[in-house]
Amino acid sequence: MNNSEILVQLTEMLEQRKSAAPESSYVASLYDKGLDAILKKIGEEATETVMAAKDVAQGENREKLVYEIADLWFHTMVLMADQGLSTDDVLEELARRFGVSGHDEKAARK
Repeated sequence: MNNSEILVQLTEMLEQRKSAAPESSYVASLYDKGLDAILKKIGEEATETVMAAKDVAQGENREKLVYEIADLWFHTMVLMADQGLSTDDVLEELARRFGVSGHDEKAARK
């Protein structure tokens, strides 16, 4: 399975879990708990990612960082699905920014 297929399958699974009983899966239980629970989980995963990156900078194994980034991406995708967004929405925004200076893009947001 290639990387884009993984995103497609994960997106489909996240959509299916929206209508699942909360006790049937972790994702369904997150949806049932609502936006605040999803956001809290993203905050936790972001913090764990930062801590893992600091550990790698101190010479620890990079696998832990990859694991934490995967958790962060996953929970961000749960949020996206909850809010009716897709990976295509984010990829289109990244494509729009491609070739644009980060400084210029940030200044244009004001």
